[in-house]
Amino acid sequence: MGPLLFLATLAGAPADLEAVGIILSRRPEACVAILRSGGRARVVGVGEAAFGGRVSAIVPGRVSLDFGGERLDVRLAGVAASPSSPPVSAAASSPAEDPSSPARSMERREMERRLGQEVPRILAETTLVPVTDSGQVAGFTLTRLPEGTLLTDAGLRPGDVLTSVNDVPIDSLSTLISLWPRLQSESDIRAVVLRNGQPVTLNVHLR
Repeated sequence: MGPLLFLATLAGAPADLEAVGIILSRRPEACVAILRSGGRARVVGVGEAAFGGRVSAIVPGRVSLDFGGERLDVRLAGVAASPSSPPVSAAASSPAEDPSSPARSMERREMERRLGQEVPRILAETTLVPVTDSGQVAGFTLTRLPEGTLLTDAGLRPGDVLTSVNDVPIDSLSTLISLWPRLQSESDIRAVVLRNGQPVTLNVHLR
């Protein structure tokens, strides 16, 4: 029995408890995590109860929960490469914009306000499937997206394969999630996706 499984059993936590997603904010109380156990997933914030414990901290790569006075640190689950995933072709360094998804401009305050409202729905309704190339994760297919959220307003569509954001290759779910704190200080967000097999750029300017 590994140390994490032993601690989970000792503390009364589910032995299969895992963190499958984390979205960080500059305000700790606004951080959100997705926890999963027994085939059920919960979207929780700091101070909220989940699976018999209470979330005490959400930090990069880890969610801490309190179970009867004992702290359990649950690491963000890694992404397993899927041998059945189709390979991703190398994208051009600066692919053209999709004419049907022109550059967008948003007020930064409006984006942050909407994120505060939409994050639970985005986490619950967005499905990502890793795509591999030579055994390495090379992007994520957005198989399901909630309509009317910042994701679709930014130009993303179901079926897009997200390969990079602001020139950072998306090689794991944790890489994708960890980008948010860095993007909060950017004026331009640029995502490269494969759409119908062709690389295109989606641009959002924050005012």
